[in-house]
Amino acid sequence: MIVVRDLAGLGEWTAASALYRSVFGYEHPEFGISPRLLAALRENAGTVIGAFDEAGELVGFCYGFCAVEDGELYHYSQAAAVAPGLQGAGVGRKLKQAQAEAARGTGARTMRWTFDPYALRNAHFNFAILGATAIRFLPDYYDDGDSDRLLVSWDLYKPYAIKSEFSVITAPATDRYAAPGAEDRGLLRAKIKSEFASGKRLVGVERQHTADQVGYMFVRDAQ
Repeated sequence: MIVVRDLAGLGEWTAASALYRSVFGYEHPEFGISPRLLAALRENAGTVIGAFDEAGELVGFCYGFCAVEDGELYHYSQAAAVAPGLQGAGVGRKLKQAQAEAARGTGARTMRWTFDPYALRNAHFNFAILGATAIRFLPDYYDDGDSDRLLVSWDLYKPYAIKSEFSVITAPATDRYAAPGAEDRGLLRAKIKSEFASGKRLVGVERQHTADQVGYMFVRDAQ
């Protein structure tokens, strides 16, 4: 029994901040989330949502804010964190669904967020489960030397359906990551950049004929 709802009050905002740092292993204070920021987002069309277990313990959290690009209003989901023992149990989906419902209430038709392009579980969740599409490749997004990201856009009213015509680039993979070796990672990174530079969007990452290889599926028009 997981209950998902808006977080309210300093105690819950502080618990969310602590969960976020714990899940991602952040030790430096600059990587934390201010409870006061969460209070401000909650009062200004942002999302501050938590998932609670049967005992009332906070086991998941997400937050985001309204944004605009070229006149399009969308909701940007900055982060989602789920306690390690419940990852893969559907808590993340419940949080995203609640965030999507809140975003619709602001007039947004899409929601965006970034994720590691080489993390296969995240790719499966974003593409296969939610039906989002990657619209941009952001090399070293956080300027720390190791933070390539994909920017995805999720239509809040209908998932994207993969068309029959698409191109695929392949890479070796473990059970969790694509191109784990430095040389393979560099090659995959260059291929991904090239596909986006040619005007394509990424719509799926799937295992190929062998378990140790994945394919990145691109289409020229993902609308």
